[in-house]
Amino acid sequence: MAWLKRWLMTIALGLSALTLTGCGYNDFQRLDEATKSAWSEVLNQYQRRADLVPNIVATVKGQANFEQETLTRVVEARAKATSIQVTPETINNPEAFNRFQQAQGELSGALSRLMAVSERYPELQANQAFRDLRVTLEGTENRITVARNRYIQTVQEYNVLARSFPTNLTAMVFSYDPKPNFTVQNEAEISKPPTVDFGAPKK
Repeated sequence: MAWLKRWLMTIALGLSALTLTGCGYNDFQRLDEATKSAWSEVLNQYQRRADLVPNIVATVKGQANFEQETLTRVVEARAKATSIQVTPETINNPEAFNRFQQAQGELSGALSRLMAVSERYPELQANQAFRDLRVTLEGTENRITVARNRYIQTVQEYNVLARSFPTNLTAMVFSYDPKPNFTVQNEAEISKPPTVDFGAPKK
């Protein structure tokens, strides 16, 4: 009779697997891992930008009479953005996620302002170190945009699965709640790379 028990157990496991697959369990596993991977890339690119800021500020400080208020805003925005404790659970906590998004948006705005103000200083524009940093910053901002877009798309796919029938039943049973996403409000401005113009100086 042992063989009969094993046979019945095999059938039961097979039916359970089919049920879970049909209700999206495996899709939740796949997309949950995908969102974590996409989130890690977003964090990596934001950290890359944060690491650039001290060098940018140090270079700009060498320019006489540069607007101190603009530099102060960049330094304060970076400090705020890097002080937020980010964990894997941040992507499951709308409040924490929004705080993170707001802080990064403020740093984006402060850096854009700094780059705009720097256009008024020909000597700074001619500084090779500053020019190199601007190019690196522009590349980093582009990487951030790509990483954010990948995260947005992955979370959208996950959230559709979590809200659709019958997979929403699986979501309720296994606590797969919808994940917060980057808002579209000011998205174009937040992710817009700083303008780099290395044309001839205006006469």
